[in-house]
Amino acid sequence: MMCEMPKLMPVDQAIAAILASVDPVQDTETVSLGEALGRVLCRDQCSTIDVPPCDNSAMDGYAVCYDDLARCQYQLAVSQRIAAGHIGANLQRYTAARIFTGAPLPANADTVVMQEDTELLDGAIRITNTDIKRGQHIRRRGQDITTGNVVVEQGKRLQAQDIGLLASVGLTHVPVYRRLKVAVLSTGDELVEPGQTLAAGQIYNSNRYTIMALLSSMGFEAVDAGIVSDDFAATCEQLTRVASTADVVISSGGVSVGEEDHVKAAVETLGQLSLWKLNIKPGKPLAYGHVGGTPFFGLPGNPSSVFVTFCLLARPFILAFQGQIHTAPLVLLVEANFEWQKAGRRQEYLRAKVEQHSQRSRVQIYNNQSSGILASVSWANALAVIPPGKTISRGDLVQVILFSDLLN
Repeated sequence: MMCEMPKLMPVDQAIAAILASVDPVQDTETVSLGEALGRVLCRDQCSTIDVPPCDNSAMDGYAVCYDDLARCQYQLAVSQRIAAGHIGANLQRYTAARIFTGAPLPANADTVVMQEDTELLDGAIRITNTDIKRGQHIRRRGQDITTGNVVVEQGKRLQAQDIGLLASVGLTHVPVYRRLKVAVLSTGDELVEPGQTLAAGQIYNSNRYTIMALLSSMGFEAVDAGIVSDDFAATCEQLTRVASTADVVISSGGVSVGEEDHVKAAVETLGQLSLWKLNIKPGKPLAYGHVGGTPFFGLPGNPSSVFVTFCLLARPFILAFQGQIHTAPLVLLVEANFEWQKAGRRQEYLRAKVEQHSQRSRVQIYNNQSSGILASVSWANALAVIPPGKTISRGDLVQVILFSDLLN
C-alpha cells in the first residue's frame, strides 16, 4: 500500500514515532570486562562489597587521634609506618602513624595530617599548621559504593568509566544484549569504490564508509551489503537478501521520487513504509519502514544529508533496538557567532563549530550548507538547530547538538 504523507512530518514527531515502534533485542550473552566496552547491559549490576572497603587515608601524611593534638602541643612521636595494602597496629595514644595514600586507617586514629603540614624531628613530628579538623583527609568505608548498591543500570551502554566502576567491585564478566548486525546498502549506477578510476559522471562511494564507520564506532556489527544498480527488480532482490540476515538495513540514495529512485517503491512492495518526507533540512526524503520483518532506513543520497539523518533518526532507533534506555542527545544553548536571515519552512540542522571565546562558548557555521558538501561535516563539531520560520542574529542563543553526544 502506498504511504503518501499529506504534509512534511516534524522531526520530533518522526523520532517519537520511530522509537515507539522499537521492539528491543532480547538475546543476551556474557562477556568479559575487556570485551564489554560499547555493549549494553541487560541486567542491573550490584556490588557485593563496600568501596572503599575500610576507612583509609586520602593523603600521604600522619594518622593521629584528634584529641591528642592539643594535649601534646602538636608534637607526637611516630610509632609506626603504614603503606597502602598493609594493616597497621592499633595507634598508641599520643603518637602518630606515618601513613600513605590508600592505606587503612589504624584503630584509635580519626584524623590525617598531610605531610606538608608537619616538620620531621628525631623520631617525632611537629604539626606546623594547627588548623586541623577532626576526621580530615579520610576516605570513609563505602563512601563510593555500599554493599547491595546498583553500580551500573540495565540499559546502559558501557563506557570506559563504567568498565572501571564494575572492576572496582570485583566483577570480571557482565551480561549484555547480543550485538546487532546492521547491513549497509548503497544505491546508484554512478557509485564507484575508492581506488578505482572515475569515468565521466561517476563519484566515489563515500556514504558507505561514513555509515559503516558510524555503526562501528557505536559498537554495532556493520555489514557491507554492496551497491545495487538503479533497477527496481535488482533493488527488490538485494533488499530481500540483505533483510533475511541482518537485524537492521540502512541504505543511502534512491528514496526520492525520480525515475531512477527505486528504494521507496521496493520497500512498499516487500513490506511497509511508515515514514517518508520529513520537515528537515538537509534530508527531507528519508524513509523508515520494514522489509519483511526487518527494520529499514532509507537515507538520502547527499553525503551531508546521510550524516545528519543517520545521527538524528537512525541512531536513536538502533540504540533503542540494542536495548539502550537513554538515546536522546543533549541539546545546549550557545551564543551565535553568525547571521542566518533566511527563515525556512523546514527545521534546519546547520553544520557548525562550537569554540571557546574568552570565558564563553560561541558557535559559527560552515560557509556552505549544501547537502552535498561533506567537508562541512568534517570541519564541524556540532549541529546548530534552526526551527522553521526562525532567523538568527549574531549574539542570539541557538540550540546546539555536539558531535561528541551523537558519535558514541
